[in-house]
Amino acid sequence: MTTTDDSVALLHRALDQTGTIIAAIKPDQKHLPTPCNSWDVEELVTHVVDEVQRLAEMAETGKRGSGDGAPLGDDWSAEFTAAADSLKAAWASPGALDRMHELPGVEVPAAWAVGQHLTEIVIHGWDIAKATGQSTDDLDPEVGEAAFDWGRANLIPDFRGDEADGAMIGHEVPVSPDAPLYTRLAAFGGRQP
Repeated sequence: MTTTDDSVALLHRALDQTGTIIAAIKPDQKHLPTPCNSWDVEELVTHVVDEVQRLAEMAETGKRGSGDGAPLGDDWSAEFTAAADSLKAAWASPGALDRMHELPGVEVPAAWAVGQHLTEIVIHGWDIAKATGQSTDDLDPEVGEAAFDWGRANLIPDFRGDEADGAMIGHEVPVSPDAPLYTRLAAFGGRQP
């Protein structure tokens, strides 16, 4: 397999991991706060489902989908699984790994986009697990390392800022270099682990 094929396989595992986390959310947890300060659990899961749908369109066409942010129904797990299946199918479609992807002001190769998709899904999976009291100790280490590697290579300080100022990625939070992998990844992603 090529590096991009390996990344797509890891993306599948990240989607499955986040799907398992979403499936374990209890009905009374939907209004709990999350590490994403503007969203409670329901709003964060809604964002993740919508984002995965938009990423599927990006993988299929090379252009980011607009998404509608529509409220979820009662079966969040089924809605996430449907979106995840769309993203998996989009990356498996002919030419998906060869096309360039348009972002504001720049085009990036498919390999970059796969890494971005994986990283966002992994970090938001951690967000949901943390908010709902699920263990983050047994999350897939290979998936976590891939997300961390992509993040360190691509999330430069210019992309970071305070949420109040409209930044989507917070400032890195200092943690011990000996902290567990997902704690370090979350802190790198601007979360308070």
